[in-house]
Amino acid sequence: MWIKRGLLWEMDLKEMMFFALANYAGVILVVLAFTLDLLLGDPRSLPHPVIIMGRLISFLEQALRRIVRGVHLELIAGGTLVILLVTFVYFLSKHILSFFYGQNLLLGNAVSVYLLYTTLALKSLQDHIRAVEQPLFQGDLEGARKALSFLVGRDTDKLLAPEVSRGALESLSENSSDGVIAPLFYAFIGGAPLALAYKGISTMDSMLGYRNSRYLYFGRVAAKLDDLANYIPARLTALLLLAAALLVGKIPFRFARKCLMLIWREGKNHASPNSGYPEAAAAVLLGVRLGGNSTYNGVLSRNPVINSEGEAPALTDLAKLRSLVQHASLLALLVGVVLSLAIQFLF
Repeated sequence: MWIKRGLLWEMDLKEMMFFALANYAGVILVVLAFTLDLLLGDPRSLPHPVIIMGRLISFLEQALRRIVRGVHLELIAGGTLVILLVTFVYFLSKHILSFFYGQNLLLGNAVSVYLLYTTLALKSLQDHIRAVEQPLFQGDLEGARKALSFLVGRDTDKLLAPEVSRGALESLSENSSDGVIAPLFYAFIGGAPLALAYKGISTMDSMLGYRNSRYLYFGRVAAKLDDLANYIPARLTALLLLAAALLVGKIPFRFARKCLMLIWREGKNHASPNSGYPEAAAAVLLGVRLGGNSTYNGVLSRNPVINSEGEAPALTDLAKLRSLVQHASLLALLVGVVLSLAIQFLF
């Protein structure tokens, strides 16, 4: 029995069973997608939606820049690009799923799992950090610098080993939110279409969200929307990293409140309204300093230090944070499954 706007709507047993199975199936699809990512990583030999989004963003930017002149029009053009891309990605993915589900339930589920799988990047993230970690273990500082350059925008050619470790820790902590927790968050709320829409927002920010003369106005809407989309996931990531540290015995439970207060305080020491929280969680839980000055294209950028009382990052901290991120990701999956099933059961 269902109640809608005060009216009683009846469904026969068959319809109710189908509706319940469809909801539970959605949860199972997210779990399968997470498992695929954990085992396989990025699907290099298959078409990746994020690559397609990147090409579409570049095409739209070029097209819009041909017809706009002036600061205010750039702001409007950038906002138009954001609306077009997010709307296109969301509704195209819905239509694709509708088409395949119309052909066959199993085929629809397979496509849904694949699309969800492409939004997650846990194994890929771990692999990229290992690519920095292994040369450091072997004393190959130049190789570690080169591997780090694929993860960060700062200059890496003159970094010392602790600075290389710092850059890798910052990238791992920040991307654990963007690449794992946030996609899971939106997948549980709205399935593959919403998770893909989030990836579209994230991709736009990475391509357009720069504070330079070219993108200061054109990329402003993309950057602000990315801030909004990541507001909850970034803070959830910090909480999940803390919970993971408590569960694996990294931090005694009696220090949980103190750690949480430190994370929330230090999370504000970042130019981004969101990235500071996962980085602060990593810094506090590992007892290291993150943040601080970096050089971009030879220009010094002065940034606040996160957890100034911590020690300089060490090579061993990379493996520790990789473990925490993996446990936090599994915890996020578990919490998402439990909450989804509880909501379906209650409502």
